[in-house]
Amino acid sequence: MSVDRFVQSHTNKARTLISSGSLFEEEIGYSRAVVTGDFVFVSGCTGYDYKTGELSPDITEQAEQCLRNVASALSEAGATIEDVVRVTYMVPEREAFPRVWPVLRKWFGHARPAATMVSAGLMKDEMKIEIEVTAVKGSAKKKEEA
Repeated sequence: MSVDRFVQSHTNKARTLISSGSLFEEEIGYSRAVVTGDFVFVSGCTGYDYKTGELSPDITEQAEQCLRNVASALSEAGATIEDVVRVTYMVPEREAFPRVWPVLRKWFGHARPAATMVSAGLMKDEMKIEIEVTAVKGSAKKKEEA
């Protein structure tokens, strides 16, 4: 993975495609995020550090890295974590999910998005959590103004 490819975007008619440079995106053929209008759809992010390719064996550290990856995609799209309106958590071992609650509360405690947790196998056994979000650009500001 090349660091200089960390964030790329290009516009395709009414939507902007954002890539983190992750090998998965290239191999499978998807975008890290898609922006259309004020909506930002961020693909499921795992705990890989896209700059180094490293993955911690700890679920809480993976959750932190997932959310750094999400925040990076949102930033490239012109949005923030505070703009997240929907989040889906996927964990292979549902018993482990409560261990990441403090991490999730830290990142989403103010935004308080609609949320779903699904217990499902992930692409690789070493992946402990995957997080997918939908954001509405500027919605945090609108909420604060209301």
